[in-house]
Amino acid sequence: MPSIDLVPEIARGESRTALLFADGRALSYAELNSRTLRFATQLGQGEKLLVAISAEASEHVVVAYLGALRAGHAVAMMPPCDERLWNDFLAAFQPDFTFRPADGRWRLIKETRPGRDAQPLHPDLALLLMTSGSSGAAKAVRLSYGNLEANARSIAAYLELSSADRAALVLPLHYSYGLSVLNSHLIAGGSVLFPGVSVMNGDFLGVIGDAGCTNFSGVPYSYELLERARFRAAELKALRMMTVAGGQLRSDLVRLYRDHMHAKSGRFFVMYGQTEATARIAFVPPESLSDSEERIGIAIPGGSLGLVDAEGKPISQSGTPGELVYRGPNVMMGYGDRRCDLARGAELEALNTGDIAMRDEQGFFRIVGRKSRFAKIAGLRIGFDIMEQVLGRAGIAAAVLGDDEGLQAYVTDADMTGRAQRILTEASRLPANLVCVAARENFPRLASGKIDYACLEQERLKRRAEVRSETGSVLGAYRRVFYPLTVGCNDSFVTLGGDSLRFLQLVMELERLDVHLPDGWEHQSIAELGNRGGRWPFKRKEAGGLPTELVLRAMAILLVVVHHETLWPIPGGSGVMMLLAGFSLARFQSTHFLTGRFRHALRPAIDVLVPYFLIVAAYAVAWQAVPWASITLTGNFGYAEPERHEMIPYLYWFIEAYAQTLLVFSLIFAAPAARRLAQVRPFAFSLGLLGLAVAARFSIPPFVDIGNRQIFTIYWVFHLAVFGWCAGFADNPARKLILTALAAAVLGYLALWETVWLGTTVKYLTIFAALLAVLYVPRVRLPGGVGRVVTLIAVSAFPIYLSHRFVPEALLAPVARTLPAPFFHLLAITGGIGIGIVAGKAWASLRNLLSRSAMGRQPELHSV
Repeated sequence: MPSIDLVPEIARGESRTALLFADGRALSYAELNSRTLRFATQLGQGEKLLVAISAEASEHVVVAYLGALRAGHAVAMMPPCDERLWNDFLAAFQPDFTFRPADGRWRLIKETRPGRDAQPLHPDLALLLMTSGSSGAAKAVRLSYGNLEANARSIAAYLELSSADRAALVLPLHYSYGLSVLNSHLIAGGSVLFPGVSVMNGDFLGVIGDAGCTNFSGVPYSYELLERARFRAAELKALRMMTVAGGQLRSDLVRLYRDHMHAKSGRFFVMYGQTEATARIAFVPPESLSDSEERIGIAIPGGSLGLVDAEGKPISQSGTPGELVYRGPNVMMGYGDRRCDLARGAELEALNTGDIAMRDEQGFFRIVGRKSRFAKIAGLRIGFDIMEQVLGRAGIAAAVLGDDEGLQAYVTDADMTGRAQRILTEASRLPANLVCVAARENFPRLASGKIDYACLEQERLKRRAEVRSETGSVLGAYRRVFYPLTVGCNDSFVTLGGDSLRFLQLVMELERLDVHLPDGWEHQSIAELGNRGGRWPFKRKEAGGLPTELVLRAMAILLVVVHHETLWPIPGGSGVMMLLAGFSLARFQSTHFLTGRFRHALRPAIDVLVPYFLIVAAYAVAWQAVPWASITLTGNFGYAEPERHEMIPYLYWFIEAYAQTLLVFSLIFAAPAARRLAQVRPFAFSLGLLGLAVAARFSIPPFVDIGNRQIFTIYWVFHLAVFGWCAGFADNPARKLILTALAAAVLGYLALWETVWLGTTVKYLTIFAALLAVLYVPRVRLPGGVGRVVTLIAVSAFPIYLSHRFVPEALLAPVARTLPAPFFHLLAITGGIGIGIVAGKAWASLRNLLSRSAMGRQPELHSV
């Protein structure tokens, strides 16, 4: 049978590294050669077979891929975590073997199914890649051995790859661009690093730097993430080349990375390609990159580009738009929908890309539009019709369109916008900030009754222009609150990793701008907020009062301060704060927990733990001893004493319990099965989690005797956070009623039956009242002056909690015995609140100062 070997003859038998992994493991060319030969032997070289591989970033996958090609078989590289696509593929293409993990091991499994299509595969067929990724039916691009080799050698040639090159492979192997990085480096005798972490991981720069990577290839979204990770500030001495493809990179980022690589005597390549052409079609030579680059460049070596008009006639003059047509040895054999299609030979001489382009006088091409309804967003090819079908199956009528900057959907039911965004985010595999959903009364229609997408597109572009011209101050507010993160108009409060503290800070920032935020705004992009009923900004006369959780937070911290000073029987403040912590996690972090993005989910802890550890450090200096229990955030478990300087005072137990709550949620959602269940049935999953938390509250204390300090432990208070979490998912009357009944039973029992003193009764009844308010009273109307004071206290809740006891125990200590007790208590309470507000304002002022300084140095970011 015909076959291909991407490992060149000159590299065989050598000890030079071929594959490298973050944990230090490496495969030499000699080892890779022997392992691929063993895999090829397993498959045999008789009848040509189709092998479907779960394309994880793994040495097992690379060995299987190369081994199958060496044996002359055909390979299908499949997304590893999409069972629906796998099932569609198995039914349509009936692979002879599958290679994927099972029971903790990689297994080569022979597939035997009745009714298998016995028609032989075409001898030239080498590779199947799915065109629509995770979001469409099992339609495949058929690529030949010649396609793979021609494209790999062409890329290696114009990038001037050699055995000295080492690529950092961050792109998936089922994606044609990622696979081409592997192919081109191996055929040049170079090496490939699998970093094992995303570009946003704090270890990423160190991993690729230590590995001596010379090359980095990414999609446009990869470069936006690199900017957030401050990639250009890193010292990567070996880096000599960077490439981008998979969509249009913003011209400002092209300029930044062109100049960055030029300063390092390296090169930056802007490229264009399609899976149908085995990945690459065109590139812009680094020396030709302009300051406002929007071109895709010239054809790769061995290929040619041209334009045709609507009738298929060639366009020779420059400046005239037409469909881009590519010719070259890497053009696919054709598409395939089922097994019998794999018997067909090459059916195309040229590839009509579906992109509308123009050629300039220098012979460079530029994409100006799309011929069909799809777009490449963050490197993924997204079909708009497929996205509409996904929403239709969920009972949501929608019109979907978009461009390289993101996906835009319109629905006619305003209550479905949040659900539609979650469905589209999951189906498209796009980050949430690249998916926008807006409501409109109806869809514009053509005379034929079909949706008038041209009208919607004009409306979308007009609204985008309005938003970009009108949201400057709002965008500035977001940037001040989220400094030092980079914020663009397509970001939302949730995707930026917002939390309850930043929520309150942003409310204050926007109040100064006389802006009212609509319900559900935290899930909407800054740009989409401008699409909801009229021009931006929304004025205060449209507001319906302060959010209830903001008022409750202010009341809770006041209860804490008063209780700590007077020991009156009103100890419910910290319990309400724990309830609100869970509610905040559900509102702002649940998307990150449910998708496994724990770095974003845990980001809120930074604003609490940094000042907490500063306080711990202050105590350590004053005591000349290290309070290890507080440093490890475990002082609330009753094994340490402040008197022995093992922990700081008991009142900080809430910070420890809050951090432990985040840890427990992270451990729960670290299990993929838990995430899948929570995504499908979030409220039911939350009730199950509540049952476990309540069971822990009643079952653990009898077996753990730590006296009265058990009330500070995580198992004693975790159920309060879960009640708040459940409230975040109680989005209809039936769910609210269920949660109310459960809370009445549990909190009522604790308040009226298990109570040991009046304070316990007041505590749990206060928490129950707060839960009812969260469920049934979304906003609270207050007089203007009172509302501003309440907002100020709520925004400063954590600074007040951390610092309020310094007033009576440090500042007022010298005069404690000379002042009347009521007056001293009043000074302690008002002073504690005041010092917390001052600390909060000082931090906000510092953040705003740094933000303005940074914004003055950075360009405006309006796209993905």
